[in-house]
Amino acid sequence: MTNVDIARHFRELARLMELHQDNPFKIRSYNNAYNKLRKDDRPLASMTEEELQQLDGVGKAIAGKIHELATTGAMATLEKWREQTPEGVREMLNISGFGPKKVKAVWDGLGVTSIGQLLYAINENRLVELKGFGAKTQASLKEKLEFHQRSQGQYHYRTLEKPARELLAALKEAFPDARHELTGALRRACPTLTHLAVLTTAAPAAIAQLDNLVVSGQEEHLTRGSYQDYPVTIHHCAAENFGSKQFRFTGSGEFLRAFIAAFPETDFTGLTEERAVFDKVGATYLPPELRESDWGLNLSTTDRVPELLEVTDIRGVVHSHSTWSDGIHSLREMAEAARDRGYAYLVITDHSKAAFYANGLDEGRVREQWAEVDQLNEELAPFRIYKGIESDILADGSLDYPDEVLAGFEVVIASVHSNLNMTEESATERLLRAIANPHTTILGHPTGRLLLSRAGYPIDHTRIIDACAEHGVVIELNANPYRLDLDWTWIPYAMERGVPISINPDAHAMGGIDDIRFGVLAARKGGLTKAACWNTSDAPPLG
Repeated sequence: MTNVDIARHFRELARLMELHQDNPFKIRSYNNAYNKLRKDDRPLASMTEEELQQLDGVGKAIAGKIHELATTGAMATLEKWREQTPEGVREMLNISGFGPKKVKAVWDGLGVTSIGQLLYAINENRLVELKGFGAKTQASLKEKLEFHQRSQGQYHYRTLEKPARELLAALKEAFPDARHELTGALRRACPTLTHLAVLTTAAPAAIAQLDNLVVSGQEEHLTRGSYQDYPVTIHHCAAENFGSKQFRFTGSGEFLRAFIAAFPETDFTGLTEERAVFDKVGATYLPPELRESDWGLNLSTTDRVPELLEVTDIRGVVHSHSTWSDGIHSLREMAEAARDRGYAYLVITDHSKAAFYANGLDEGRVREQWAEVDQLNEELAPFRIYKGIESDILADGSLDYPDEVLAGFEVVIASVHSNLNMTEESATERLLRAIANPHTTILGHPTGRLLLSRAGYPIDHTRIIDACAEHGVVIELNANPYRLDLDWTWIPYAMERGVPISINPDAHAMGGIDDIRFGVLAARKGGLTKAACWNTSDAPPLG
C-alpha cells in the first residue's frame, strides 16, 4: 500500500465523519493526516508504530490506523462509517467541490442516494429548493457530476505504469525466449487511460497461469482480464509479425486511420521490427508518444520529427515547496535531494501570503527565507538555490505582494488557487493581467485542473499563449501526474509562438522531484524539444 493509498483512507474517513457530523477535532486530525501523509516519501507501510509516531502530525491513534492498513489492508474505524453510508452517497463525496455538508443537504433534503438520482433531481430543478443551493450552484454541480461520470473507468498513467511494468517483468521471467513489450495508450504515455496493454509472442494458454493475472476471456490472439485488479489486454502474435502488430496496437485510432488513408495499398504485415513500417513508406520513424493524430503523421511524412526532450535534459528543479509553507522537508533537504539527483539548481517557490491554508509566507518570513537561501548557497556551491515564490493570482489578476517585494524574487510563478468558478472570459482576463505583471516569470498550472477529479477552469489558450509570447513569460507544464497542466496538446502552438515550457514537479517532498519524469513524458507528446524547454541549462535563463 502506497503512501497516497494510506492518505486517501484518512481523507475518506474525515469526509464520512463530517457527513455524519461527528467529532470535529478528530475530523481535523484526519484531514491533517491526509495532507501530511500524501506528500511524505518515506515508506509508511514498512514503518513500525513507534517510527510512525515520530512523524509530524501522526500521534498514537493515527499511527495505529496506518499500521492496521499496512498489515490488514483495511481500517476498522473507516469500515464502520462506510457501513452507515449508502455507496452512492460515498461516491458523491469524491466529487471535487461538493463537500460533506452539501452532500448531506441533498441526502437529507431530497433523499437522493446516488449520482444518477442527483442528476435527475438537478434536471427537475429541485436543488434550488434547498438552502444554500441557487441556480448557479445547481448548474455548476451538474457540470461536475457529468465530468465525474465521464471519468469513470479511467486511470492516471502513474497508476497503471507500475503494474504494467511488473506484468512485463513477469512475462519475461516466465517466457524468456518470447518477446514482450508494452503497447497501446500506456506506450504513448497518455496522461489518463482505461487499461494496460501488452504485446507478446507467448501463447494465450501459457500466460493464464501467471500470478496476479485473472483471465476473463481468451481468443486466438487476445487475452482480456485483470492484473493486480487493473484491466489488462494482452495481444498475442507470431514473432515474425511482432513489428507490424506493435505498430497497429500502439497508435491511436485517429492516427492509424490517417496512416492507412495516406498509404492505402501498402501491406504492413509480416514485419518483425516496428521501424520497418515507416521504412516501407519512406517516412521517418515516429516515437510512440506522437502517434495520437494526423499531426504526428505529418511530421513523419515530411521528415520533421523533432528530437524530443529527455528526462536527462532537465537540469533544474523549478517549483518546489519546503517546510517554510506546506512542504514535508526542509529547504536544505530539498536542495540536497535535488543536488544528489544530479540537478544543477533548485528554484524554491513556497506559497505566498494569500495561501493561508498552506502556511504562505508573509513579507517578514520571505526575508527570513532569503537569508537561509544565502547561507545555503555559500555552503552548497556550485549547486545553487534560486529565490522564488508561487504567488497567488487574486481574483482581479493582481499578485499578492507589492511590487517592491516581488522585485526581490529571482523567479515568480504566478498561479491560481482560488475562485475557480469563473467564466472563460473572466478567467482569461484574470490570467492576462497576471502575465502582464512585469515580475511574473512563469505562469503556473494554467487551468488548475486535476486529472479525473476536477476539470480545469475554462480559458482561451490561444490568447494566454500569445500574451506569454508578448511579455516573455514562461508556461509551466506541472509535472505532478495528477495535473500535467499545461495540457500537451497546446505545446505545438506554444513552440510556434516561441514561448518556453518549464517542466516543473511542484514537489512538496524530496520524492516529488522525481515527478519531473511524468512531465517530460507528457511534453514529448506535444513534440517538446530540449531547446524549447526552459529548465534544460545549468542555470535558469533569467533576463
